[in-house]
Amino acid sequence: MYRIALVLLMALPLFAGFFPSTVHTSIATVQGDTLTLKSPLSAHGMSGVVIHNYGNDLQAITAYIAQTSYGHAKIISRDVIHHEELPTIKTAVTAGDSVIGGYLYHNVLLLAPDADTYSKITSSYTRNWIHPDLFAIYLSKKGEGYPTKENLNSFAKEYQIGLIAIVRRGEFVLLDPISGNIIAQKSMSGLPKSAQFPFYMHFKEVRTGWFSQGGSGNYYQTMEAL
Repeated sequence: MYRIALVLLMALPLFAGFFPSTVHTSIATVQGDTLTLKSPLSAHGMSGVVIHNYGNDLQAITAYIAQTSYGHAKIISRDVIHHEELPTIKTAVTAGDSVIGGYLYHNVLLLAPDADTYSKITSSYTRNWIHPDLFAIYLSKKGEGYPTKENLNSFAKEYQIGLIAIVRRGEFVLLDPISGNIIAQKSMSGLPKSAQFPFYMHFKEVRTGWFSQGGSGNYYQTMEAL
């Protein structure tokens, strides 16, 4: 019993304060695509959404931003609605617009080398963990064989995912798929030498399209490239 308790206590510091918190703030000034925020976001490189209030309880997300330095950000995308039947929002970002930094950060996709590592991480912290099987199906439909920043970005937007948690060789990192930035990282030991490629999932392989460049490869090398 003492040994079990000790193992649990040793696991907790791995995640204590590791995930940046969501921040609600607003835009102080706008100059082109460069913004200043009334209060900074909780991590460098963190993305957020800009929300414009049209009055009469009508609001809409108008842009994605990323924090570039303390309290400063830039607009990285105005492509926020992906639906053929919905109009494209062309509202300019203005001072006074609301900002949610770390939008959907509670929804996390974990890319891990094996089932044991996946289970250890997901049981150690309360998040809405998106199973990698869903991402594997997405890659299969896209005809791609392994993760890239580009397909993680499109997957995150389509499935409302805020963070990609990635186990690399000797470290655990958080990738913001919207900004493409690593926003947190820390060392991690006890990882398996051999790993499932391209990442842990229930399928034996990702069935890709005719023109995919996917196939056999090395998990750790693939994760280092992200």
